[in-house]
Amino acid sequence: MIELSIAGGVAEIVLNAPEKLNSLNEAALGELSAAYDEAAEGAATGAVRALLLRGEGRAFCAGRDIAGVEAATDDVSGYLDGLLAPLMKKMAAFPAPTFAAAHGACLGVGLGLLVATDVVYVAENAKIGSPFANLGATLDSGGHWLFTERLGTHRALDLIYTAELISGAEAVASGLFSRAKPAEELLEFTRAAAAKAAGGPTRAFIASKTLVAQIRDRRLGLWDAVVLENAAQAELSKTADYAEGFAAFTAKRKPGFTGK
Repeated sequence: MIELSIAGGVAEIVLNAPEKLNSLNEAALGELSAAYDEAAEGAATGAVRALLLRGEGRAFCAGRDIAGVEAATDDVSGYLDGLLAPLMKKMAAFPAPTFAAAHGACLGVGLGLLVATDVVYVAENAKIGSPFANLGATLDSGGHWLFTERLGTHRALDLIYTAELISGAEAVASGLFSRAKPAEELLEFTRAAAAKAAGGPTRAFIASKTLVAQIRDRRLGLWDAVVLENAAQAELSKTADYAEGFAAFTAKRKPGFTGK
């Protein structure tokens, strides 16, 4: 159900099981992980300088595919700890800018895939939240972190207790994701953003991606972050793209970055 194509420096990964709203079982998670591995190989050669993740049909991803799962024998840890968490870490560490175009249902595992993506654009009418109260389960896939970090404890628990879903427009207004677009414009907008990033200074983008992750995960203060920024800038000053950027500025022309 996972499709990968590479063109123009952009790897596009598609969740393509619209009949089940792109819900993901164990096999699908394995396919998705393999697609990221293949795209990363392209990044290593310079063939991939940005990645776009999207879903086919009416939804981005409605969560885990629980069709046929028996609660009494469900290997929850195997699915979440053994498969999903390593995949999310792999996605977050992808060696190029990553983008997601999310529409329709973005729930459970689908929400987790968005947590692990650098930049998330959502359809204004997307559906986001925690329906787990209806299953006797709790929010997973990084959802507690996302809601608490961006919405605060009261709103996070409100969404969890009520199982109410919010729109993509409200999610962006609340600070959950990057931008909301009309559903019919979302994919074109996201593809344009990914294409633009693919033509940019890839190593500088990776440096910023690393810095943002360190600030988030280590809760760095201003001056600790400045130290890391300065070190990153010193390393970038040795790259071809850094030299090209300065040369283009001096010559008043558009830079031609190569990702090196």
